Amino acid sequence: MCKVDLNSDLGESFGAYTIGLDSEVIQYVSSANVACGYHAGDPLVMDKTVAAAKSAGVAVGAHPGYPDLMGFGRRNMVCSPKEVKAYIQYQLGALMAFTAARGVKLQHCKPHGSLYNMAAKDMDLSLAIAEAIVEVDKNIILMGLAGSKMLEAGRQMGLRVASEVFADRAYQADGSLVPRKQPGAVIHDKDEAIARTIRMVTEGKVTAITGEEVSIDAHSICVHGDNPSAVEFVKNIRASLSAQGVEIAPIAEIV
Repeated sequence: MCKVDLNSDLGESFGAYTIGLDSEVIQYVSSANVACGYHAGDPLVMDKTVAAAKSAGVAVGAHPGYPDLMGFGRRNMVCSPKEVKAYIQYQLGALMAFTAARGVKLQHCKPHGSLYNMAAKDMDLSLAIAEAIVEVDKNIILMGLAGSKMLEAGRQMGLRVASEVFADRAYQADGSLVPRKQPGAVIHDKDEAIARTIRMVTEGKVTAITGEEVSIDAHSICVHGDNPSAVEFVKNIRASLSAQGVEIAPIAEIV
């Protein structure tokens, strides 16, 4: 039986601000990417999210980003590889304190937002991320965009890597994501998202926004927890994959 991971970016609330539908989404995913305080999240939210994941039987991963609360980590920043390495290690350390306190093993690391997208095309940034993880815990899986430099860097550094696809994001012909500022970047129609996801998992193909067919590996599927349709997306995607004979499992069981 084919296996695939379902993940969502969770724990992105901060102080008095609630972002996302965490308590609903966590019921349907197999892995949670927990914000580590730089782009979103705070200590109380991090602890609450780790505890919720443990209770739901969901694997926990770190979701480190640029130090950019104002821009939610979605603005490009000019940072040296040395800085990026330190940012990753700082955020891994913060989350690992909470996973240790809760008796949970940190499964993976998935960079967030602009850091994720920039590293996908920048080998120096990708190597800095991979090196940061190796030095903290070489057993942490590096999750990155399918076909990206980040996965290549992870393999070079001896890490297990997970190829991620997006249920609710449009793709460009080179396999990168359509920037959020462009029309059609986020898919809101659940039927379209489900059909695209099933095809990525079972056929290894996705249609780019410009019409080209793109080959893609799908170890893990991301459904964004801050999308208003997130609960319906992930609930229906999970049911549809199961109907196709696809087992939903944490990424550690797949790579």
